[in-house]
Amino acid sequence: MKIASLAPLFGTLLFAAAPAAAAGLTFAVVAPQEGPLAILGQQVRDGARFAAETNGDTIVTIAETCDESDGEGIAKQILAADAVAAVGFLCTEGLAASLPALAEANVPTVTLSVRSGILMEDALKKKWPLFRLAPGPKAEADKAVDIITRAWKSEPFALIDDGTIHARELVETVRLRLEEVGMKAAFVDTYRPTQEQQITLVRRLVKTGVTRVFVGGDRTDIAVIARDAKNEKTPLTLLGGEALLGADPLVPMTDGVQAIALPDYQTLPAGLPVASGMQQRGGVAEGYVLPAHAAVTALAAAAAEGGNLVEKLAGGSFPTAIGTVAFGADHELSENPYRLLVWQAGAFVPAETAPESE
Repeated sequence: MKIASLAPLFGTLLFAAAPAAAAGLTFAVVAPQEGPLAILGQQVRDGARFAAETNGDTIVTIAETCDESDGEGIAKQILAADAVAAVGFLCTEGLAASLPALAEANVPTVTLSVRSGILMEDALKKKWPLFRLAPGPKAEADKAVDIITRAWKSEPFALIDDGTIHARELVETVRLRLEEVGMKAAFVDTYRPTQEQQITLVRRLVKTGVTRVFVGGDRTDIAVIARDAKNEKTPLTLLGGEALLGADPLVPMTDGVQAIALPDYQTLPAGLPVASGMQQRGGVAEGYVLPAHAAVTALAAAAAEGGNLVEKLAGGSFPTAIGTVAFGADHELSENPYRLLVWQAGAFVPAETAPESE
């Protein structure tokens, strides 16, 4: 899971003075309150509370410990609070333990982080009302295949990985799916990671005649490959996955490197108004803030339609701070949340807004 940059712990003090709504919906917000993930939990609470207050609703916060001690206690607290829905769940343990009881009470649950494919398969089989606002386990490969088939159709390309389990599985999935549509890589290889330079790899790529390279690897390795390709005056377009958003103060990224990742929602048109409103109250809309805001917004809009909340959420389409939220029959987001980002002037920005490279 990508860990978002840490937001200030402003939420508890900022919103504590706000009066509880006299009427309205109650949402349970399940997120860590202590330990290394507490800052992310605070982001979830801040975003959910900001959305709830806008609609005159209220939230009940429930601690998530992210270990086996979560057990069934979370579900009991949600039901005791008479919450109409639960939002958050950054870890699998508490979510998996809570779902049977929440399903029996017909309380929809929206996870912002858990990406387990097995858990979602179980939820669908057992008709648990679980919805995922995070990318599904196939989303990264889906977006890679979509980008490559559209933009690299007439270009020789390579597929390389660093040998780690996730990277190899990602690249292999992409390779097989591309071959199904008649696109065969000119070069497929596993490179040696964590090297100070990758000139040998760059020169091997040049010899194959490729101009595009999909890399399953981390930010440091891709930054090194991009730097060495630039120094060798080799025009390679490098595309990596979500790991490219990891912090790396040692090797500067080269302009033009592409990443498949979640955008910074606060910089996009849908997120700007909420981010601005939070800033006026001393907050920062980063990390899980806007996804949590979006989850509560979608749930409130679905509830406003009346009837069965699970069915309304499953069948609706709701404008939110992260864009339109709609779920498919698999309870995954109908639209892949990953975007094509490009490194420009010190940051990854949506490709459609990046200036053309000279």
